Amino acid sequence: MNYKLIDMRVFGDSRGKLISLEGNKNIPFDIKRVYYIFDTLPDQDRGKHAHKNLEQVIVAMDGACEFLLDDGKTRETVLLNRPDKGLYIGPGMWREMRNFSYGCKLMVLASTQYDEEEYIRDYDEFLHEVGA
Repeated sequence: MNYKLIDMRVFGDSRGKLISLEGNKNIPFDIKRVYYIFDTLPDQDRGKHAHKNLEQVIVAMDGACEFLLDDGKTRETVLLNRPDKGLYIGPGMWREMRNFSYGCKLMVLASTQYDEEEYIRDYDEFLHEVGA
């Protein structure tokens, strides 16, 4: 499975907390794009795709959601619910996001700019791509 949880180093004092995100340091790639997802209702699923080459780190800035991750052979569920944990998802991983808490806000750091050709949106095509 091409994913891992990354512990983000937290700097804090009486004024609050801060986490710095740096490409090729605590983020394992050069960051080319940042976007965020918000106002997703608990009964709505998102994702349902894979990427051919793209790498991502996703952080739950507020709230929580589950990620179903699938490499074509194994499926695992990961709960993302802390702003000091990043979920790294490498290339060739099917992902589905579900069970969003109210107010969940996800920030996504991506290794490439948006390219529709990079997406695999059909699960059977994904299985064929990964040789499953």
